[in-house]
Amino acid sequence: MLRGAAAAAARRCGLGPGAGRAQAGARRCSGAARRRQWAPPAGRDSGIVAYNSRSRSKEPLVLATEGVATWYSCGPTVYDHAHLGHACSYVRFDIIRRIMTRFFGIEVIMVMGITDIDDKIIKRANEMNISPVALARIYEEDFKQDMAALKVLPPTVYMRVTDNIPLIISFIKTIISSGQAYATSQGNVYFDVNSWGKRYGVLTAVNPDTQDEAADSDKRHGKDFALWKAAKPQELSWNSPWGKGRPGWHIECSTISSAVFGKQLDIHTGGIDLAFPHHENEIAQCEVYHQCEQWGNYFLHSGHLHVKGSQEKMSKSLKNYITIKDFLKRCSSDQFRMFCLRGRYSSVEFSEESMEDAKNLLQAISSFIRDANAYIKGQLVCDPVREDILWERLANTKVTVKAAFADDFDTSRAVAAIMDLIHHGNRQLKAVTKDAGSPRSSVVYGSIISYIEGFFSALGMSFEERQVAVGGDKSAVLSNVIEELVRFRSKVRHYALALPEAADTAPVEGAAGAQGSKQEQKEKRKQLMQERKPLLEACDSLRGDLAAFGIHIKDRAAVSTWEIVEGGQTERQTEKKS
Repeated sequence: MLRGAAAAAARRCGLGPGAGRAQAGARRCSGAARRRQWAPPAGRDSGIVAYNSRSRSKEPLVLATEGVATWYSCGPTVYDHAHLGHACSYVRFDIIRRIMTRFFGIEVIMVMGITDIDDKIIKRANEMNISPVALARIYEEDFKQDMAALKVLPPTVYMRVTDNIPLIISFIKTIISSGQAYATSQGNVYFDVNSWGKRYGVLTAVNPDTQDEAADSDKRHGKDFALWKAAKPQELSWNSPWGKGRPGWHIECSTISSAVFGKQLDIHTGGIDLAFPHHENEIAQCEVYHQCEQWGNYFLHSGHLHVKGSQEKMSKSLKNYITIKDFLKRCSSDQFRMFCLRGRYSSVEFSEESMEDAKNLLQAISSFIRDANAYIKGQLVCDPVREDILWERLANTKVTVKAAFADDFDTSRAVAAIMDLIHHGNRQLKAVTKDAGSPRSSVVYGSIISYIEGFFSALGMSFEERQVAVGGDKSAVLSNVIEELVRFRSKVRHYALALPEAADTAPVEGAAGAQGSKQEQKEKRKQLMQERKPLLEACDSLRGDLAAFGIHIKDRAAVSTWEIVEGGQTERQTEKKS
């Protein structure tokens, strides 16, 4: 694919829209841009267009094997609890994976590397007075538990760095023999960036000719990076041809990915902070090792999680993070996933307002599903429904959702289409007091419910009719208890409201007798109302008390229904006013 325009060349150098004014910078990058140009891979078009960090533009996602995507994901460095920034990246890529699988029929083979030996791990282990291996195992399991709580699908396989040391050593030896790496007298091995020339800088506008002061005395050039680090005293290490040591950070992902996928990799993902130097160095290492022109056809990067009003990303080093565990104590995984669905995966801003918006959307969806179910069951009586309009809206929504997902996984547009469908569905679910005997349009509402529930289920969320926010196996039991309680209250309320009509009494002869009978009936009804008033008050009181716990009862003509809502105390106040 030829892109001769100056603007395209500048964009691929990472110079942005204003690059034309920086003529010197453009000239410096123009040659490198031609050398680093992304080439569309051979294979089958998936029907998806995705933003590719390698080309700095949207590209058709072409897979080497039809219906199968090979995917490498950078995993965690396991030395502490994962935070909300990590959650945002993994949940967003989980959504993309689910879209590819459920909406485009692509089988995803995903490998995730676990960094279980690293400077941070060694430092933290020393502070806690335990071995680095023990520390890493603790936080690896902790990470997996967090991902399960967030409903993130596990990769096809996890691979630890420490389980692949022999492969890493072999990988480094091949790079050295190719002339792109060198060992030092101190036992370190570095990748020689200058030897790779203008092929270095695929993801970022890096000029390898720029002179940097070497940070380490045994480096040849400042931009050279470690493939193998010589062991320090009392540090966990492995034997190698260069002496005792451990792998550098970047080499582990190159080795693990290559061990599974060889030189053919469709998709590589990670946070935008990994684009340079981590992913840039991975590409250089792999293209040397495999002697190929292009390793990793598509690089997808999730944006930093910024707290609204702050320019700083959420990170452990800045001490401004919220752990996943703490976050899930006050918000559900579905609420966080809706927050992620509402924005683009490449740009993330977190705030209490955005989370509240996600909660409100979930409540609106749940309310519609419950009302539509009540309509299908005959518990909600409405005027005749315009089925033709709803069928057309449903068909259009399906087309819009598929088109949105095909356009760089635009979940925000897809959710907006779902909410528009719900809006039109709600417009026709207007309750009326008397049943005119009109036929119910159950099938169209059943189809809408099925599609909406299927949509969110495919993306890792659930909208069961009785979704109770409690843990463990007790949720089903609690659901049944609430169901029985509401049913009993409904029977009491129905009895309290069922007052005798005039037709229920025997006829009385004569005008005076009729007049006296009517008066007696009126007095009797008044007496019964007074006697049964405490029952109705008790029903209202129970409804208000349950609302304080987030259980919202809706009294309909024949029966009462219930749902779990957010903000119990607020709901209770609303009920007392009604």
